[in-house]
Amino acid sequence: MKGIVGLFVGIFVFSLAQAQTKKISDIKKELEASVNPPLYVKSVLKKRFVLDTVPIIRIGHFNGLPDSLAYHGQIRKVYGPYDNGKILVQVLAKLPNQFTRISQIFLDTTVLSYASVDSIGKLLFTELKAGKITFEEAATKWSMGGENATKGDLGWVAQGALIPKIEQAIKGRRVGDVVALWTKAGFHIIKITGAPKQDHGYALLMRIFLK
Repeated sequence: MKGIVGLFVGIFVFSLAQAQTKKISDIKKELEASVNPPLYVKSVLKKRFVLDTVPIIRIGHFNGLPDSLAYHGQIRKVYGPYDNGKILVQVLAKLPNQFTRISQIFLDTTVLSYASVDSIGKLLFTELKAGKITFEEAATKWSMGGENATKGDLGWVAQGALIPKIEQAIKGRRVGDVVALWTKAGFHIIKITGAPKQDHGYALLMRIFLK
């Protein structure tokens, strides 16, 4: 009996030593081949890991590495190491969401008075509808939300990422439609520039802490 116990202890110690001396390239290959990557990390590597559900807010306008990996990363593939060799990231799964491409002109009532915003907003909307100014020109000159640098373009925006009042206003609209509305933040003029489409909306990422 003692011999069997000793054998199992020896196997465990050998496996642990192997996990501690594995090359990162080998760890990545074994993670990608594993049927249960979290269990592999816990039982074989003996490393700490965290599971993150990352929503993709906008396609083409990523806030950082997690967003970019969530969209561009391949399922099961392991990326990294990051943070000076401390972290690996594996994409475990993806779910779809609906995206609509829009442009915006935003007038901020914390910068201008309500009366000024109301006057400018109505004038811009009238000139846009009459074709006296292009949306891109108006956004570049007037928008206060940072999209003036992109001529108003916000890219493909995920359903659920916008202020609910804006989402309601653009629901069912066609490409080229322009709508104007107030929210608590200020006055928005929104143009639909791309019809709704399905794309990667969420990703489940696993961060493995090697050190």
